Amino acid sequence: MSKIHPTAIISPGAELDTSVSVGPYTLIGPHVCIGAGTTVASHCVIEGHTTIGRDNRIFQFNSLGAVPQDKKYNNEPCELHIGDRNTIREFCTFNIGSPGDRALTSVGHDNWIMAYVHLAHDCQVGSHTIFANNTQLAGHVLVDDWVILGGFTVVHQFCRIGAHSFTAMNSLLFADLPPFVMAQGQPAQARSMNFEGLRRRGFSAERISAVKAMHKALYRDGLSLSDAMARIAALALDKPEAQPDVDMMLGFLQSASPQRGIVR
Repeated sequence: MSKIHPTAIISPGAELDTSVSVGPYTLIGPHVCIGAGTTVASHCVIEGHTTIGRDNRIFQFNSLGAVPQDKKYNNEPCELHIGDRNTIREFCTFNIGSPGDRALTSVGHDNWIMAYVHLAHDCQVGSHTIFANNTQLAGHVLVDDWVILGGFTVVHQFCRIGAHSFTAMNSLLFADLPPFVMAQGQPAQARSMNFEGLRRRGFSAERISAVKAMHKALYRDGLSLSDAMARIAALALDKPEAQPDVDMMLGFLQSASPQRGIVR
């Protein structure tokens, strides 16, 4: 039995694995490639140079692969790549990249994307993230793994969001958000670290203790950023298990956008 509904319009140039299912009134363009086990519900439009991996669940009324909302765009063959096992709920819009950057918008694996999420051109989203309803990312935003963005979070263009960080509902991010940090407000300010999320992901007591010390250095002791980084670098001497976490934090802080700065 065919898994393509008879009212769906699939371009002859599209490449769909035989196990892909497509619901009623969905349109799929000629440069789209969809991997095994992915389901596309009704009334979706998937266009552009879009590649979608395996076992994704794409709910109804999504627009994936449309041209960027960028006045400089002039029909260049930019792309959208979506990995494996992602859930994309209703009314999301993911645009292709733009020629002024990587010409690619990308989403990793095992992400949970709720309704009305917008990913603008050239965003890079990692894996194991959760974007709650109405999360809005402007162009060129980088989101690392295990990030959780609360409902109605809005992110300024060119910002980076570090791994394991968390935003509360209605947060506005105008600066880079370091790893592990929980932020809230308009503009967002650091409130704590994502300790409960780390426990759920199996972080040891020693690693969580190091994250607490990072928070104290960055946000509680009135240190300059350079002095805070020096204290963070020394943490692994007493807590060697936390070396990867220390390295990740220092790498993020060292590469933070000079224009945007960090949430602090």
